[in-house]
Amino acid sequence: MGAVCPNWARTDLCRQLLADYEQATRTGKEEQDAPLDGVLRVTAPSLFGRWHIAPLVWSFLDAYPRIRAELLLTNRNLDLVEEGLDIAVRIGPLTESGLVARHVGQVRWVLFASPDYVARRGRPRTPRDLIKHDIVYESHRPSPMEWRFRTSGRGKVVRLTPRFMATEVEAVLAAVKAGRGIGRTLSYQVADDFASGALVRLLGEFEPPAWPVHLVVPTTRYMPRAVRAFLDVAAPALSRLRAIHE
Repeated sequence: MGAVCPNWARTDLCRQLLADYEQATRTGKEEQDAPLDGVLRVTAPSLFGRWHIAPLVWSFLDAYPRIRAELLLTNRNLDLVEEGLDIAVRIGPLTESGLVARHVGQVRWVLFASPDYVARRGRPRTPRDLIKHDIVYESHRPSPMEWRFRTSGRGKVVRLTPRFMATEVEAVLAAVKAGRGIGRTLSYQVADDFASGALVRLLGEFEPPAWPVHLVVPTTRYMPRAVRAFLDVAAPALSRLRAIHE
């Protein structure tokens, strides 16, 4: 609906109001129709980013040739405003204020072993049985070497003496696939291996509660068109991933 000039307005003021309204309408339409451009800065956890976010960013760049993108892969939760970031993938409970979040899935901490290891050493029936097994542990010292489980609706901690430790989850996965013991990681990192039978899921009934996966953006009065467009592409794509609905 167009602007209406009130009866009491002077002719020159009325004309100016109408001109301003038409200019604002025309500018808004031009901005909406203009090709997307600029730089999109995204951050995500390292492994999840390499496997799932990087391909989404590449597809987005193919769809919008004037967009440039930067993907920061780190397992630290960076401050989006301080770092000048547009979008982040957060795995786990959200503890930051000043963010707008879109839930896209969930992951769990899962135990796994190779079929060969299970055939040789047997399958643990309770968390306590892990004491009898070789443990492959992702170590981030000085954190305590322990795994948490849920039994009878309550938490349980099992202290560990690992047979093999590594600082990267990919080394843990390689060791477990080689039959070196039982490992633990987030479910998205082994979802395909479970589906193919390359790894066996253990003690599923004792797994702790799931962690949410969100896409988050800073709370601002204005969201750049490129950011909104990427969210509209990334959110449904991630929601369809089997890896974050285990």
